[in-house]
Amino acid sequence: MTPVLIDCDPGIDDTLALLYLAALDHLGEIDLCGVTTTAGNTTATQAAGNARWVRDQLRIDAPVLPGQPVPLAVPLVTTPETHGPTGLGYLEVPAAPEDGTWPDLWVEAIEKHEDLHLIVTGPCTNLASFRQSHPEHHARLRNVTVMGGAVGYRGNTTPTAEWNFWVDPHAAADAFGHTPAPVTLCSLEVTEQFLIDPPRLEGLIADLGPAPIAGHLPEILRFYFEFHQAQGEGYQAQIHDLLTCMIALERVGYEHRGVRVDVDTRGERRGTSEETAGTSNTRLVTSADIDGAHAELTRAARALR
Repeated sequence: MTPVLIDCDPGIDDTLALLYLAALDHLGEIDLCGVTTTAGNTTATQAAGNARWVRDQLRIDAPVLPGQPVPLAVPLVTTPETHGPTGLGYLEVPAAPEDGTWPDLWVEAIEKHEDLHLIVTGPCTNLASFRQSHPEHHARLRNVTVMGGAVGYRGNTTPTAEWNFWVDPHAAADAFGHTPAPVTLCSLEVTEQFLIDPPRLEGLIADLGPAPIAGHLPEILRFYFEFHQAQGEGYQAQIHDLLTCMIALERVGYEHRGVRVDVDTRGERRGTSEETAGTSNTRLVTSADIDGAHAELTRAARALR
């Protein structure tokens, strides 16, 4: 089994990523060691509450802990207009109490599993903070996949910046500036190709069958559909984080190239990620098998019936 730790900010597409990881855990294909949350789509404590609700719906026992409450150096901005008042669309669940110590969960997972896969689908705040507080354990993270950035591509928050990197640009810059091994980066130019629309949602619900979460997905996804429609992108939703998990775990075909990525932290270029000259620090994903990703989601959903 592949040991997996996910750092996320649920968030609607994070919710589907957690659904997918829970399915792989049920199938015995991964060991979901834990879930930590960042402040981004909502607060870190609300994101942890959302993640705990998803976990309980999916009947897994992975620990869920809230991480750093604010970005490294800029004020926190959340996005209720995109993901709903508390991050789960039209659904609302309580925030999690600030219990436990999330770095201890990371340390335990790293010490237990040499081949730990860390998947970051929110801002890189926890990853950067962990490097600063636990450099010796950070140096052992050799399999890190990040959803974020827009490399040579338009942004979704500013003309050049993607949301996760814009929320905490200093953390993103730190994550790519101090990586012990090249980070696999799933950026907008690939992840926004993975779309769910109402017919695909109906199919997902059918595949989930009696799984408790199935009945809640319409209220969660409807908000996301409406947001994308208001942005002129049609009544559908880009599911960035789910595709990122599939790529991280080599469950879909994809292409990548080795590059150096740096992240700007200042002014109008805040959060802008770009390819620069120098030693490669990134496995930049350039394409993915989207049809294969939909088939993989079907396979996973049926495991949760």
